Amino acid sequence: MSDYIPYGRQDINQADIDAVVEVLQSDWITQGPAIARFEQAVANYCGAKYAVAVSSATAALHIACLATGLGQGDTLWTSPNTFVASANCGLYCDAQVDFVDINPHTYNLSVDELEHKLVAAEKQGCLPKVLISVHFAGQSCEMEQIASLSKHYGFKVIEDASHAIGGSYQGTPVGNCKFSDITVLSFHPVKIITTGEGGMLLTNQEELYQKLIRLRSHGITRNSELMQGESHGSWYYQQLELGFNYRITDIQAALGVSQMQRLDEFISRRRFLAQRYNQLLQDLPLIIPWQHPDTESSWHLYVIRLKLDKITKTHRQVFEELRQAGIGVNLHYIPVHTQPYYQQLGFKCGDFPEVEKYYQEAISLPLYYGLTQENQDRVVASLTERLI
Repeated sequence: MSDYIPYGRQDINQADIDAVVEVLQSDWITQGPAIARFEQAVANYCGAKYAVAVSSATAALHIACLATGLGQGDTLWTSPNTFVASANCGLYCDAQVDFVDINPHTYNLSVDELEHKLVAAEKQGCLPKVLISVHFAGQSCEMEQIASLSKHYGFKVIEDASHAIGGSYQGTPVGNCKFSDITVLSFHPVKIITTGEGGMLLTNQEELYQKLIRLRSHGITRNSELMQGESHGSWYYQQLELGFNYRITDIQAALGVSQMQRLDEFISRRRFLAQRYNQLLQDLPLIIPWQHPDTESSWHLYVIRLKLDKITKTHRQVFEELRQAGIGVNLHYIPVHTQPYYQQLGFKCGDFPEVEKYYQEAISLPLYYGLTQENQDRVVASLTERLI
């Protein structure tokens, strides 16, 4: 339908198109200089020492787990309120996966629940090797507390900041890895900036950086200092470990460089629209997103929770009626442990009650750079009609 309002979409301008065309007309369309420019632009913005661009955030999560040593016999913990990739990456490494229930206010992994689970896991001798903290909707997790727990219990921390480029925590940019080993970003079209498909890893540790570079490209190095024995010549390379073809193209990277120049503009608009939603929705029977005082969200998503005891319609009725009215609402996320695949692994409904309650009430409203105030008013009017 022509007047359909999606929950999210990319914003591509002429400068983005020109940047891509310039690469297409150059000598390099993959493994060329645009990738390094993109990596440097993101590293500089986020305040990290190293950046590695890859084909998707899922690829980034996979090699982040490998680089931090996750393998058979190990366990990865993450939030059940995330896309399945945040958990699947542990299974890719032949590790086990478990979850930590969410904070009922931020919808991020609960630090209190994490600490309780760690105390119990230590007694049972089954502490996690890696924790993936997911910055849901663009709001950072409570990373200082998580980092403190990681030091005490000896696990690695990967920030899944797929929603959160442009956000901040304690006044510094998400992605600076002050409280983590690696941060992962996503550049899918509905995210803050886009490369079509694409992801990136940020780290301050050179050893991790070198390993990520190899894992991105078949486990191969051309660095003679890392080789076993002497190099045979300038053509020579060695495969040092089992890696993957997770490379991004210069075409995508050129789009990323161009989009990075507009990142602050994108974030400013999203924050304006989120604040406007807060004002327009404050008198409706719903819960608007709560923001932790240590964080400034990048507002990838704007998620409301329906007060089902205050309305006559069910969660599903409200959702479906909004869709039928041309409002492209969505639901982030179906708790991972309720998926059939994870149920086969032994998880069951009721394991993580806070996220399950959240799922029964949550709706993601349209939020993206190009959303006009007129269309936002239409979203609010349509929602109001179904709740009052």
